Amino acid sequence: MRWKRCGARSSPTRQAEPRAWHVIAVGRAGHSPEAALFDRYAARLRPRLALIEIADAKGSAAEIRRREGERILAAVPDGALLVALDLGGIAPDSDGLVTLLGRWRDDGRAPAFAIGGAEGLDQAVLDASDMRLALSRLTLPHLLARVLLAEALFRAQSIAAGHPYHRAWRPVPCTARAPRRK
Repeated sequence: MRWKRCGARSSPTRQAEPRAWHVIAVGRAGHSPEAALFDRYAARLRPRLALIEIADAKGSAAEIRRREGERILAAVPDGALLVALDLGGIAPDSDGLVTLLGRWRDDGRAPAFAIGGAEGLDQAVLDASDMRLALSRLTLPHLLARVLLAEALFRAQSIAAGHPYHRAWRPVPCTARAPRRK
């Protein structure tokens, strides 16, 4: 063992903390209920989930997307795997997300998830992304998309760890209509 200057011992086998995952999102959540929910799930994740908020841009729709896209791309950490949240992306189920997270971990690249604002993501962000991911086929408010992403990541980590947070059973979907009452 080596000794630190302050007198405390340091372990020579101590591993470096895993690189943080990032959410790069347009807009400021402030003290909203969505921010509180995001913080609740983000705090449970390991490695941690860091939020980088990008200011809303002004101008025409195309100008807003361009300006926000430049800011998003400038905020992506070096070496990160850029994942654009986009309606046209793949929409894995929870087990599929577990597989993706395992693949990213094995590649040694921490994901950075890009969430656009009201006008969506600029084509430059979509082109620069390593993957496009859809949380839903529904259009979501960008503050709610943060919450759904953080919960989905927590659920995927829970599944991978064998934690009972995720309930694997599902009822069989009903394909027939219920009979009408007369």
